[in-house]
Amino acid sequence: MSIRATVLNCPIDLCDINFALQKSKEAIDNNENLHIITINPEMIMNAQKNKSFFEIVNSSDLNIVDGVGVKIALKIKGIKQEQIRGVDFSRSLVKLANENNYRLAFLGAKEEVIQKAKENFLIEYPNLNFSYVRNGYFQNDDEIIEEIKKAQPQILLVGLGSPRQEEFIIKLKESLKGCVFVGVGGSFDVFSGITKEAPQIYRKLGLEWLYRTISQPERFKRIFPLLPLFLIKCIISTILKKG
Repeated sequence: MSIRATVLNCPIDLCDINFALQKSKEAIDNNENLHIITINPEMIMNAQKNKSFFEIVNSSDLNIVDGVGVKIALKIKGIKQEQIRGVDFSRSLVKLANENNYRLAFLGAKEEVIQKAKENFLIEYPNLNFSYVRNGYFQNDDEIIEEIKKAQPQILLVGLGSPRQEEFIIKLKESLKGCVFVGVGGSFDVFSGITKEAPQIYRKLGLEWLYRTISQPERFKRIFPLLPLFLIKCIISTILKKG
């Protein structure tokens, strides 16, 4: 078991990527479901005002530290925890699927993006066992759930944006067995090559958010004032609990 901490009452698992991959393999091999959230400050702030999403975050099986802001929030509490970038974890799950011939499914993004992401992975892993690939533009969740039930994936990456992807996973979860579910946000854009990843120096310094904001100025409104407010809330919460 991993050790759990909390950030603004949201559980965070203190683990590394190898632990998360090990838990994923164990779940599939034991025919058990595993819902993993790659959590960031935006999700935690949303959970403060959205009760149903707060319940999803608190009921997931593993919440790994994706956003550097969550890493800083834990550091404020005196907890050292490495960042596990969601895009890196998703890549590792695809590699795990390849190594074990697990059935893999992609759901989300535009049709040309999701197909290009699949194509790029097949270049790297020609024997990948894709059981389902579909874009994220649909109106009827029940129809998609039925399609996925027939495909019986063992690893399902869902890129519908948060909280939509987590809400969809909760609806789907009871219909499958032995599946790892992960909401991947905009990772398919990266996998397809549509969106460039931040250079290594930005990632090493924990400034990937800055590179993405510079590359996509429209993201500025999402990050500010959300990120500063998140950290202020975390500081106040830590002080009050210490007091």
